[in-house]
This record gives sequence, C-alpha cells and structure tokens, in this order.
Amino acid sequence: MQKITLPERPSWRDHAQEVGFTFADMHGEPYWDETSAYAFSLEQVENDLEDPATELHAMCREAVGEIIASESLMERLAIPEAHRDLVAESWKRGDPEIYGRFDFAYDGKAPAKLLEYNADTPTSLYESAAFQWQWLEDQLESGVLPAGTDQFNGIHEALVARFSAVFEKDSDLHFTAVADTPEDYGTVEAMGWAAREAGLGAHYCDLDKIALSDDGQFLDDEDRRIAVLFKLYPWEDLLRDDYANHIDGSGCLFLEPAWKALLSNKGLLPVLWQMFEGHPNLLPAFFEADVGDAMVASGTATATTAAALARAETQLAAGYVRKPILSREGASVSILKSGELIEQSKNTDYAEHPRVIQAYAPLPKFDGFRPVVGAWIVGHDCVGVGIREDRSRITQDLSRFKPHYIVA
Repeated sequence: MQKITLPERPSWRDHAQEVGFTFADMHGEPYWDETSAYAFSLEQVENDLEDPATELHAMCREAVGEIIASESLMERLAIPEAHRDLVAESWKRGDPEIYGRFDFAYDGKAPAKLLEYNADTPTSLYESAAFQWQWLEDQLESGVLPAGTDQFNGIHEALVARFSAVFEKDSDLHFTAVADTPEDYGTVEAMGWAAREAGLGAHYCDLDKIALSDDGQFLDDEDRRIAVLFKLYPWEDLLRDDYANHIDGSGCLFLEPAWKALLSNKGLLPVLWQMFEGHPNLLPAFFEADVGDAMVASGTATATTAAALARAETQLAAGYVRKPILSREGASVSILKSGELIEQSKNTDYAEHPRVIQAYAPLPKFDGFRPVVGAWIVGHDCVGVGIREDRSRITQDLSRFKPHYIVA
C-alpha cells in the first residue's frame, strides 16, 4: 500500500459538474482529491480486504441473531422498546439487505482492523462506484497509469445484480433523502441508477414530502403508494419519529431493513468481540459501563466480561477510543493513549448516548493524512473499496476522498 503522486485530469471539475458531482468541493475544502492515489497489490486487496470484509459481514449477521434474542442487548443498543418487535420481525422475515460499508484501519502490512460498520446509511457510494472508476479509465487512456492497471471496484455491477435478485422486473421502488443534501442525493441517485439498470422503476421523493394515506400507507409527492422505500435516513432517528408508529401496518418494505439498526450501532463492536474474541480483523471492544463495573467491587459486569477485559488490558492500556453507540462522522469520539486524551471531536452532537470503548488502532500516515479504507458490501460480499483520508486521527466531515488502483 503506497500513496503515489499523480497529475490531475485537466478537466475533471468540468466533468464533475456535468455528471452532477456537485459536492466534489465541500466546506471550502476539496473533497474529491486526485493529486495522488493509493496503490495496492492484488494480494493486499484479495487477502487483506475483500476476504476479511466478506467474512466479517457473515459474522455480523450471526450477531444479529444474538442481539434480537436478548432483551438486554436490545436495551444496551438503545433500540426503543416500542419498536423492538419491528426490528426482530424484519430479521425473522428475511427482509433483504442491499449494501453497507466497513471502515478499516489498514497499513498494507498488518491485518485490517474493523473500526465500525456503516450498515444502514453509508454515503460516498457515488464517488466509490462511479467517479473513481471514470478516473481510472481516464488515467489509463492518457497514459498516466500503465496498461493493465486495475481497481477493486465492482460496486455498481453488484448493485444491479442485487436489485435483480431481490425484485421482479418492472417492480416500482422509491428512494428518499433529506432535501438539499447533495452528498446524500448522490448516494440515492447511485442506487436509483443501479435499480433502473436492473429493470426496476425508481422514483425519488424528498423525505419531508412523504405522506400517510387514510388507510395507513406511505405516499410520495404524487400520491403514489410506496411499496418499497430506500431511505437514506438512519433507523436510530426513524424509530424515534412519529412515523415509526405507522411502519408496521404500512405494507412498505424498507431498504435497508429495520434489523440493520443493530449493525449500524457501535454497540455491535463489543458484541462481535464477545462472540469472536481474538479474530485478527477485530479490536477488543466493551460497553463502557462494563469497563467501569469490572473495576469496582460492587460492579455488575459478569465474570466473563471481567476476564475478557483482563485479557485485553495491555491493548487498552496502550490506547483506546471512546465512541457513542450512535454517532456519525466522528462526532463525540475521543482517543486516549496511556491514560491521556490525545484527540477528541469538536462535534459533541451525540455526547448524550451510552458509549463503547475500543482498542486504538492508529491509522497509517501519508503526507500528513491518515486514510480509512471503506470496504463495500453488496448483498453478502465485499465488492470494492473507497478511501477517505483526514489530517485528524478521527475521520470527520472534512475528510477527502482518494482514488485507488491495483498495481499491474
């Protein structure tokens, strides 16, 4: 894994505007950055990223079964009691999943370490699936990259195949996101594009324009019934909205399904560690309340948890990350090393939520930036990667997207 300086395409910004990539620059900073790219060997891609991500997804599905069978875990993941049956039944029915994104710390040498799973509403889909592929083709055509250079990117094709496998041809799907959020719309449109290629109807409606009929069905802004809804709106928010009370009787299939609320929650991390302790792609992780309980005589942590904590003591003493179970773009995350706070997010929007602690896996540093590798899951398989890098140890909303390629 290397970071290689490369010439930018002369007119890439014009092309970005033409294809609707309007958020290539955000907050006065470049978001898409092709002044350099990350280069991987085929072995690194296949053995260190693709296979582990596919295996981790299967492990996560096992974890869903554990969580829905435990009222205690449902409580710890802050699933509202009124909607726990909704979440559990969506899993028992086999409501289909479409996509997700694992975030890895990876330096090209040691095993990739799972930082979190964006299993419900992951963004950066368009730039991962389409814009970086166009970058590769253009750089091959101009001779910047040698013939035979490839990219780990079958994301769009996999989405088309997934939609084809899940839905009958000519089925109507609806897609929604919060209005006036270009990055979210880019993700939704990438999904709609794949659905249309799969022979499905794809209709977009702003989230705030979705209505409810007298007989309890969801309607779009043209009063059409919504039978299937891809919503780029997190379940942790939806389950706390008034509309949540109408989901069960609406006859609407949601994408991602309600059971994904269990995987997009950082409470998943200690559950995975408890189930698969020592797995090479996992970091020791615990509910913060258990860590405190294990350290006092009157604590409520189980003997099993206390023993697992003791086995991870060396790693946690070297450094750990404190994360709210519900958090986005690094908000309310802090990093402690040898007992000292070394970095924390300025965004405290999620500070009120219960927290987990996870052993600290430092991101590699290239030219002052620290990359996170996003491994995309479509269906049950890893089908591509996208890379974001940040000057901060905590990847936040000012991170940059970097293209990648596989060395021929």
